[in-house]
Amino acid sequence: MPARRTPLPDAVLRRRTALGARIVELRRTAGLSQDQLADAIGMERRSIQRYEAGTRDPRFTDLVQIADALGVPLADLVR
Repeated sequence: MPARRTPLPDAVLRRRTALGARIVELRRTAGLSQDQLADAIGMERRSIQRYEAGTRDPRFTDLVQIADALGVPLADLVR
């Protein structure tokens, strides 16, 4: 994938980081490791790591699957 020509705005980066922290919080509350969450949704652990670290934007379908695996509505995951 080619590199972005312009950096993402700070507001976008802050939201991405906040989403990652929310995934960590809900995953830990559910008592799941990154491996367990990744296995539950058929994804590699490193993708979960990147989402939680805020270094990668999850696709919508990934967000839906993560919310389902954590037992929360999608709106609660991305609030």
